[in-house]
Amino acid sequence: MRLEENVYVPMRDGVKLATDLYFPTGAAGKLPVILIRTPYGKSEWRPGSAKGAVVRMFASSAYVVAVQDKRGRFLSQGEYALAFKEDVDGYDTIEWLAKQDWSSGKVGTYGCSDRGDAQLWLAATRPPALAAMIPQASGSALGPAGNRYRYFGAFKGGALRLAAAAEWMINNGSKVRQPVPPAAVMALESLLWTLPVSAMMQRAGLTHTDWESILSRGLTDPWWDRFPYYKGGEKVDVPALFVNSWADFGVNETLFEFDFFRTHSLSQRSTSNQFVIISPSAHCQSEIVAAPTIVGARDLGDARKDFWSIYLQWYACWLKGEANEVTRMPRVQYYLMGRNEWRTAESWPPPGTRFRRYFLRSGGNANSLSGDGTLSTQAPASGEPNDTYAYDPRAPVPTGPGAGVAEGFFDQRAVEAREDVLVYSSAPLRKGLEVTGPITARLYVSSSAPDTDFTVKLVDVHPDGRAFDVQDGILRARYREGFERGVPLKPGKVYPIDVSLDATSNFFDVGHRIRVEVSSSNFPRYDRNLNTGADNFAETRMVVARNSVHHSRDCASCITLPVVCRRR
Repeated sequence: MRLEENVYVPMRDGVKLATDLYFPTGAAGKLPVILIRTPYGKSEWRPGSAKGAVVRMFASSAYVVAVQDKRGRFLSQGEYALAFKEDVDGYDTIEWLAKQDWSSGKVGTYGCSDRGDAQLWLAATRPPALAAMIPQASGSALGPAGNRYRYFGAFKGGALRLAAAAEWMINNGSKVRQPVPPAAVMALESLLWTLPVSAMMQRAGLTHTDWESILSRGLTDPWWDRFPYYKGGEKVDVPALFVNSWADFGVNETLFEFDFFRTHSLSQRSTSNQFVIISPSAHCQSEIVAAPTIVGARDLGDARKDFWSIYLQWYACWLKGEANEVTRMPRVQYYLMGRNEWRTAESWPPPGTRFRRYFLRSGGNANSLSGDGTLSTQAPASGEPNDTYAYDPRAPVPTGPGAGVAEGFFDQRAVEAREDVLVYSSAPLRKGLEVTGPITARLYVSSSAPDTDFTVKLVDVHPDGRAFDVQDGILRARYREGFERGVPLKPGKVYPIDVSLDATSNFFDVGHRIRVEVSSSNFPRYDRNLNTGADNFAETRMVVARNSVHHSRDCASCITLPVVCRRR
């Protein structure tokens, strides 16, 4: 292939974006284009790298590949800000590519994480030349749509995904071209403990980022409207193949996006050609897993899948008009962990899914693995005592290895030994149970504080005692009535709250136990609630909260699992 470096593509406001163009040598006629827009530097896609091999694969299949530095990044002009002008820059780039004399006029898009978000943002502008896309791990593209408010992928349940957001901002978020201070990277684990959270980038030596702007606005502040985060009314018109993984922070958002594109498409062509594939891997790792597939510390068999052949067939169908099997593949393909096999369905959740409630029960002492907490399909009787623990922000429940940045599934027994973690376990299963779909928890809670967090974790307990996390969720209690405004708690009053644990596909085998952990921190995966009810990101003062989970006939705290009932 032939590389034409740093072609400057003009945007409607006069800013020019540096773009590398890879031309396949020996290919005759006008060619379709595959576009990759990146904030991480287009040079990482050049020959000699793993990403360069992807470019070569596409080019060798007779596509022109365009890799572009986003606005204000590396050699592109303009000012950089998270998601700023992503929609119109994507539109203008695609239209420019379609009009070149070497172009067939059809453009597809590709890329993972921020590069996946970029595809969703431009899809809402519906460029006429956009023929197909493969957005991978695009969980940060949503704003108010679906009541998710996942701006920048940094928020969940109103809490800040602290470790991942801080690491990304340190490595990639500077608005000026300055090297990342080595001390900031080396001291990430220590930095995460410092307060206030809003000044964290300044302490890291980064004085020009979007960190302060993000944390100084509420989730419904009009400031967010200037960005193309999905609000819920967007219309699209492009076949899309969504890809993500069960260990990714945004897997539930990907499944939402798949359904959103299907129901918000303007044409039958788009409506009928939405597909999703979910592997068990960590972020942006679906295509490169090995056998055995170890995700975190959990062995998940052999999850390899020939993604590359699927991708090439996808683009051949939509960019070249070639007839192949890709549009006849199942709409949904997912890896069933525990059974360690690929499954298919025509919709999400899979047909045959039944939502089953498992109730939190105890004699009033579910604290730690040594407590008396149980998980039962039988609802509690009246008068069953509640479980209480002290949540101290100075000593939060730890996430686990890697300063909370490491992705994957890990043994939770060290966490379950703490008195500030409530543990509810089922009896050993006499029959295997497939749990595939969205997971929610309804808790009845009270607190001594005006605001606190409640965390919920679903765990698969093996017969030898190993307890691997499957999914987790969090809700900042002030947002129990919605993210539009924070409502303080009244000390001692019991409130129902709903916690989303996103989605999963896990087979709880015979002899395994289903376990639920409830606490008020999961640090540093999420920032600590300081329990004062004030601005948690600007606050430094913290107090201890006495938090309770209630489970009685009128306050039946439970987790709802999507159980797939299959015919023999």
